[in-house]
Amino acid sequence: MDQKKTGRFLKELRKEKGLTQEQFSEILGVSNRSISRWENGVNMPDFDLVIEIANYYEISIEELLDGERKAHMIDKKTQETLLKVADYNNNEKMAFSRRLNLLFILGVIAFIVYMLLDIRGLTSAGIYENIADFALGLVFGMLLIGVLYTSRYITKIKAFKQRLLGRTARNN
Repeated sequence: MDQKKTGRFLKELRKEKGLTQEQFSEILGVSNRSISRWENGVNMPDFDLVIEIANYYEISIEELLDGERKAHMIDKKTQETLLKVADYNNNEKMAFSRRLNLLFILGVIAFIVYMLLDIRGLTSAGIYENIADFALGLVFGMLLIGVLYTSRYITKIKAFKQRLLGRTARNN
């Protein structure tokens, strides 16, 4: 797939409809900047938006991804399968977002606990010192996890972990 070619095709389709980037961004519920990036071949729209764009321009998903009109149209069964994949992808994104939000909320709560102990001057007094250290460690851990998840390094870590687990299973 050639992102530049797809971008030029998206621009051509938008202009055929007589739309500005701003108007099309409002239709899709995205920013003007997203439309610009797609049309310049910098980024590609999420898969659920690819389906929405193809439906809006009345073209097949294959045509959109290939960046050119085709004589034949994608069959109905294939399109239904692609829609199911998009729904699954959306469900995965929502689950990921919920997990990430939960982690950040946990980090904020730990930070508030630490700040309350620090304000009261209890961060170096007996058991409160242990609680403060734990809370601060939790805050740091949540920030680290947040950075890993949002930077997509977590997929590389998971792949590495799978390779390690695969090796240990074969060795046993």
